[in-house]
Amino acid sequence: MKVLITGGSGFLGINLIRYLLDKGINNIISLDLVEFDYPEKNKIRAIVGDIRNKETVREMMKDVALVVHCAAALPLYSKEEIFSTDVEGTKIVLKEAFKNNVERFVHISTTAVYGIPDHHPLYEDDRLEGVGPYGEAKILAEEACLEYRDKGMCIPILRPKSFVGPERLGVFAIFYEWAKDGRNFPMIGDGNNRYQLLDVEDLCKVIYLCLTLDKNIVNNTYNIGAKEFTTMGEDYQAVLNYAGFGKRMKTFPALPVILTLRFLEFLHLSPLYKWIYDTASKDSFVSVIKAEEKLGFKPKYSNKDALVRNFKWYLENYCTFKDRTGISHRMPWKQNVLKPLKIFF
Repeated sequence: MKVLITGGSGFLGINLIRYLLDKGINNIISLDLVEFDYPEKNKIRAIVGDIRNKETVREMMKDVALVVHCAAALPLYSKEEIFSTDVEGTKIVLKEAFKNNVERFVHISTTAVYGIPDHHPLYEDDRLEGVGPYGEAKILAEEACLEYRDKGMCIPILRPKSFVGPERLGVFAIFYEWAKDGRNFPMIGDGNNRYQLLDVEDLCKVIYLCLTLDKNIVNNTYNIGAKEFTTMGEDYQAVLNYAGFGKRMKTFPALPVILTLRFLEFLHLSPLYKWIYDTASKDSFVSVIKAEEKLGFKPKYSNKDALVRNFKWYLENYCTFKDRTGISHRMPWKQNVLKPLKIFF
């Protein structure tokens, strides 16, 4: 079966491609704006292209049986880029998949569609409320998926928590750099909130299940997250412990930090956006019971396991990205005003 992965050059994309190759799925197409520059390049068909280009998507969709839609413009992109990619791009990919009788279309959404909730855990039928353009666009993308599901398509919608693992940089690179350099690390709030994460390998497992299990089971919406997690302070402390410098997570009152970050974001001096700093001091976890019962989801990694595994990869590959920055998960984000603050920790 031919599998099309949109966003195949991204953090999730490359991990998924490696996972599927290991499972013996060899007829894989990657469609991404970014060049596919991994060692697996000769094992797949990698196309540089835009999901917003109807002709490109139409050409790529020929004879495709399965689609995994990972491509998205992340929160640091402009509002225009986010909506044109995450909403209009998704609609184009859905339309061409429908016209070509694609058997399954796995849509990668996000738990950001729940906004900043007032209760936990969150369930799949809870109210959706996007925070910022990214959260709003992801809700609209899900609505487009539901329209095509009503037309008879099999469209599993996955809402993963923030996921980490090999190739993941982004905002986590800031934390990992401080840990590598033997610094304490500041936290928003007291660190006693429970903030669920997810290892990318566990997410790839669920995607594979959605590609292979009975259609009547997978044609639904599922939260995906780690099963084992403690407080945010404890989980992130595991990385500092592994780094071996005896450093600690340092807590700061949430409200003044959030107000400061809001002002710095307005001045374009902060690497953090609203959804990150508004939720960092609050509980944030979803129920994965539905995925466990229907898909047989059994996460391999806890929060601590996932964070330390990602940190090990960061240390082993630091020389390949140390002088680069960007706004995707594959690139370290600019620290901006946070960089000089490091000397005080």
